[in-house]
Amino acid sequence: MKPLHFLKPDGTNSGLLLLIALALALFAWLLPGRFFTDSTFMSMAFQLPELGLLTLGMFVAILSGGLNLAIIATANLTSLFIAWVLLHFLPDGAGTGLQLLWLAIGLFGATVIATLIGVITGLMVTRIGAHPILVTLATMMTVNGIGIWLTHGAAVSGMPDVLRTLGSGSLLGVPLPLWLFFAAAGGLALFLGKTRAGKCIYMGGSNINATWFSGVNTHRMLILVYVISSWMCVLAGLVMMARFNSARMGYGDSYLLLTVLAIILGGTDPNGGFGRVTGVVLSLIALQILSTGFNLMNISQHFSLAMWGAVLIVVLAVKFFKGRFNDYRAVRLSQLRARLTHLTEKKEV
Repeated sequence: MKPLHFLKPDGTNSGLLLLIALALALFAWLLPGRFFTDSTFMSMAFQLPELGLLTLGMFVAILSGGLNLAIIATANLTSLFIAWVLLHFLPDGAGTGLQLLWLAIGLFGATVIATLIGVITGLMVTRIGAHPILVTLATMMTVNGIGIWLTHGAAVSGMPDVLRTLGSGSLLGVPLPLWLFFAAAGGLALFLGKTRAGKCIYMGGSNINATWFSGVNTHRMLILVYVISSWMCVLAGLVMMARFNSARMGYGDSYLLLTVLAIILGGTDPNGGFGRVTGVVLSLIALQILSTGFNLMNISQHFSLAMWGAVLIVVLAVKFFKGRFNDYRAVRLSQLRARLTHLTEKKEV
């Protein structure tokens, strides 16, 4: 059996682990007796999954060389559908088994809606040839408009007990939403690292034309990418609805920048073709620790948002100059080898 090389630590993961350790040490020093508490870590464990699942949806799209700006709108629309099913068809006083059955039905319908959104997005990118930013921006506006029109912008609340348990329950001391996030991350890592379709996504992100000429149907590959991205949004919408005990268009709007930041910070190439789920998970943990620490220090959320934007700019700049430096070094090494080869040939003559 081949080793799971896509789960092995690399330089990026080592750097993220160091960042996590430094952040923990910093907040332990700045917030003695307040940061290292059970309530703080449980709060982080409950907050991480919704951002994490949205980030996984964005990660697949960026890995393929695209982008999906409609992840939050898709999550909210599908959660509204699940809420509608539960509130309109679940009988009063229903037991746990019946609640789970109708929740499964709602999830199935939400998955169908997400699949439709992903297929339409993928077809527009592949058949029309529009840029993914424009396509997903149009999808986001359309989905938001549909959701607001159906609900008049109001929240749909009053979820059954089984959903509230999902939002606040735990298993073996670990919150249920975190188990769901780890399961989704592990499944996505296995899919990308061990299946032909996953490897084709990496190839397409590196060079879509070369992938096409190698015999891969890149149209179907990109449609699959946006379908998987939308499926992750269904899980994110379920977690948000369970945490807030309601569903509404507009929940999680501030997460869009953070998903991109977590992906780039996790070592993913913004142009596609390279990135690992492990790096994304570690970067999410690091960002959650920093966000919680800033909240405990009463730092303004607006300042935090500006700081995340600045961090994203810095990370992109570092990646750009690192790439230029590597190219320069490769050229210099090639020239040096050519000179050494030329001198060796002269001596032999």
